[in-house]
Amino acid sequence: MGATIITTEDLREFKMELIDDIKQLLNNQSGQLSKKWLKSPEVRDLLGISPGTLQNLRINGTLPYTKVGGVLYYDYKEIMQVLEKNRIHNKF
Repeated sequence: MGATIITTEDLREFKMELIDDIKQLLNNQSGQLSKKWLKSPEVRDLLGISPGTLQNLRINGTLPYTKVGGVLYYDYKEIMQVLEKNRIHNKF
């Protein structure tokens, strides 16, 4: 087997590729987790619900929200708390 010489430039290039890959993984993995406030389309995507269902959750008080300048914002942690609070444990 022949010896392979690795230069400083090779290591620098490897480091940059590795950093880019890690950034991409973090962005794909955490997505909504890094944001404290979500807008309506993000909440609908997160929960897989329609605009009407989201409106019903607001109206009946299930999902707390904040309105600023006509834009509705939802706290990610509060959404997760609502999901946990309404969790159903079936016993079979």
